[in-house]
Amino acid sequence: MKYFIFFLLSGLFIFSSCEVKKEDSYASVQDVMDNVVTRLYSSYSGDQLDTIGNNFILNFLREKEKQTLATRYWYFNVNVPVKVSLMRDKSQKILPFWLGESGFKKTKREVKNEHSVYEVWQKDFSPGKVELGINGFDQHRPVYFICVGPKNSGDSLIISEVFPENQDYEKMKVGAFTYHDWDELTLEEVPEELTGQILFHTIRGRAREAHLIGAFRKTSFPSGDKPDQILLTWSADPENSMDVQWRTSTNIVDGVVKYWIKDTKDTLKTQAEKYLMEDRLLQNDRYIHRFTAKLRNLKPGSLYQYVVGSSGGNWSDAAFFNTEAENTTKFSFVWFGDTHKSPKWGDLLQKSFQKYPETAFYSIAGDLVSTGLHRDHWDELFHHSGTVFRYKPLMSVPGNHDNQDGLGAWMYREMFSLPTNGPAGIPPELTYAFNYENALFLMIDATQPNELQSGWIEKQLKNTDAVWKFAMFHFPPYNYEEDYSDIRQKWCTLFDKYHVDMVMSGHTHYYMRSKPVFNENVVDDPSKGTIYVISLGIPGDHENLPPEDYVVVQDKNGWRYQHIEINNNKLVYKSLDIAGNIKDELVITK
Repeated sequence: MKYFIFFLLSGLFIFSSCEVKKEDSYASVQDVMDNVVTRLYSSYSGDQLDTIGNNFILNFLREKEKQTLATRYWYFNVNVPVKVSLMRDKSQKILPFWLGESGFKKTKREVKNEHSVYEVWQKDFSPGKVELGINGFDQHRPVYFICVGPKNSGDSLIISEVFPENQDYEKMKVGAFTYHDWDELTLEEVPEELTGQILFHTIRGRAREAHLIGAFRKTSFPSGDKPDQILLTWSADPENSMDVQWRTSTNIVDGVVKYWIKDTKDTLKTQAEKYLMEDRLLQNDRYIHRFTAKLRNLKPGSLYQYVVGSSGGNWSDAAFFNTEAENTTKFSFVWFGDTHKSPKWGDLLQKSFQKYPETAFYSIAGDLVSTGLHRDHWDELFHHSGTVFRYKPLMSVPGNHDNQDGLGAWMYREMFSLPTNGPAGIPPELTYAFNYENALFLMIDATQPNELQSGWIEKQLKNTDAVWKFAMFHFPPYNYEEDYSDIRQKWCTLFDKYHVDMVMSGHTHYYMRSKPVFNENVVDDPSKGTIYVISLGIPGDHENLPPEDYVVVQDKNGWRYQHIEINNNKLVYKSLDIAGNIKDELVITK
């Protein structure tokens, strides 16, 4: 379906078609980099790849590849003569190889925001195609951005056939933002000549598209022919379903789960879906297979044993899981704040498993790993978690580190099989809801646009008859570091209206439990307001924490997990350290 977006900014008329255009004979930047990396692996050792620099890369590239990298990173058509201004961060040491060669000239002008000073390069273009190249072979996150204006003041500028598609625009001015993934970072100084021109937004993640210098990584835990990283989740009703995920090398071409109710002889089988996952820069394990099997029509309140494997005969050791029982309202769960694939968090997780073996499931409130697009980070997370998630489901939400630099959380999504009942306009499995016994859990991806999720949140709360209501998302609405007023206005007002009992978050790397809050004011009883909690599964990084009126308990130290037990109308909350000491506790009775 074709649709059009029209912009009218200070006399500049812009047309942008969001229809995907047929590619011409040029290859894409991704195609070039895939081929280049493959050739590098075939020609050089890992130690040699660690030493490559800009000149080496330019000599290694073929001329056609250079042409693609110089022209296919950003391109569009203009209908009148234009001047393109390219703002390049002055702290980037190496100039993009194509910039001067293509005719751009450095000016004396500068553009500034809070963190960077950008030098302005300019070039005149005739009507037709404007083609721009990569940011460089390093991973310099403040990537360049551009603005465009007609050379002749009376011309009406039309911009069309833009790549990347779905390009956003803004008027170039003080207060404008340049990065999709950081709209709070705005321009503080803009030359008068550029004010009012058309500013193209970009994302910091584009620095990764041609990253080669210091880019290559190795995983300490490569895949093999025997299944590992075995993980339980739910994407359907916990009473009668379970999803099982695992990893193998690409030598294994199929996957299956065998499962049976404990102490019975009837063995069932479910075939798994296979996904080929690539991390291009992971030199010792570039490709793996991930398998997902969705077990359905299970018997409620039952203990199942299972193994995962393949027709080739590589099988895991047997593990077990419980389905949710019918007609009971007693259960418990454990949740963590930021874990960042820490080995100490793995120790914390396993100690929580030993102390509370009856736990129904685990949750993590985002930032599971430090770089969500590095598969070696996920390898560390699963390695440090031991075998816990073979026995207990993990129901998580992504944080800003899992959804890195505006590039999306695609790798996170492929790691987990989660409900797809989230709001329209949000990629599936990032925001979702599930019920367990008499509790509703709203699992919200706070890195996605708030306004796209508010209606869905209200619908879930309005239509539930759950006794207990929980919301989990990464950014804490109440904290002393960052003002998430938009979350408070759009979501917390709904928590007030429908009485959510507890909101669980992370991100700020300290522990906090609030007093009950309603309409941004402290109230005297949990029945009248929502309790907000921040936690973390790694060390705290704060020297001092200022007193806040809404705070009950505040702790700058880390290594916390939270155990919450529900018994019908009674909730017992405990926050424990790595030694199992109770550092904070609360009882709510309805």
